[in-house]
Amino acid sequence: MTKLFITGATGYIGGDALYAIAHAYPDLEITALVRNSDKGAKVASQYPKVRLVYGDLDSAELLTTEAAKADVVVHTAHADHPGAANALVAGLAQKQTPGYLIHTSGTGILATATVDTKSHGEQSAHVYNDWDGIKEVTSLPDHYEHRNVDKIILAASEKYPGKIFTAIVCPPAISGPGRGPDNRRSMQAYNLSKATLQRGKGFQVNAGQNIWHEVHVQDLSDVFLGLVTAALQPGGGKATWNDEGYYFAETGSFQWGDISRKIAKIAKDKKLIDSSEIDSLPVEEINKLVRAGGYLYGTNSRATAVRAKKLLGWTPKQKSLEDMLPDIVEEEAKGLGLIKSHAEKVGA
Repeated sequence: MTKLFITGATGYIGGDALYAIAHAYPDLEITALVRNSDKGAKVASQYPKVRLVYGDLDSAELLTTEAAKADVVVHTAHADHPGAANALVAGLAQKQTPGYLIHTSGTGILATATVDTKSHGEQSAHVYNDWDGIKEVTSLPDHYEHRNVDKIILAASEKYPGKIFTAIVCPPAISGPGRGPDNRRSMQAYNLSKATLQRGKGFQVNAGQNIWHEVHVQDLSDVFLGLVTAALQPGGGKATWNDEGYYFAETGSFQWGDISRKIAKIAKDKKLIDSSEIDSLPVEEINKLVRAGGYLYGTNSRATAVRAKKLLGWTPKQKSLEDMLPDIVEEEAKGLGLIKSHAEKVGA
């Protein structure tokens, strides 16, 4: 029986990816890494057939052992943990048959250029892509965010040719309700909404003209599913792997200043704040409102997803971030106790 090992099963990205994979392949023998029995119980209640192993990303021996047993490893737990990446590669290298490693990075890797030039809030014209521009994407400067772990993944197939096949999935700003067993909430637009409500007024980084791309978490899971499907086929299916195994997963772009204005207007319309106007603030002030806020809301991270659409037939179909903003603002308001949930209203 084909075996799959997944990290991050109780996380936002991994939980939704597990949902997509487990429902598409009910006979797949899945093992999930969980930190403790509380997390394990949540996975078990949704997926009684999933085998659980207990540890964390520092449990190198466990990760190596489980990767060695798996045909496919889906690593969603952390984009910046070299030890875990090395341990998973070491495990797959022990196998007698080819193994596939699908790793999660993030387009924050592209945002480092804004930090280098201290041009937060300004718009960059440069747009990366994972088809014609694949070599640029796989050879970014070493000091870029996530790059150290990306390099470990990219080097695995060179170190173990014919034994390890890798793919890196690189999502931008993710939104939408997850379907996983634990964390179903994203962070970027959600924390911006939360901070706007807490502050009582919207804000942007400097001019707010910087651009990011977006993806719905359930569309993102279809990229993971497409790669798992390819990995289960002879020769790795239609997917490209290794030095051509880099997949942006995005469905469109936006300016963070526009998102800030829309959040403020929604909050004002719901009578949660008094004004729909927003303030332009420097990075230092933004960082006090949201951890790493200058980076999250002030940088440019522009990348076009070509490869998944061309090779995997990826067709995103979920709502856009803009369409989901009213729900996001409402959920964050509930979390802050600014409005009652439905259960509270009916006295449940």
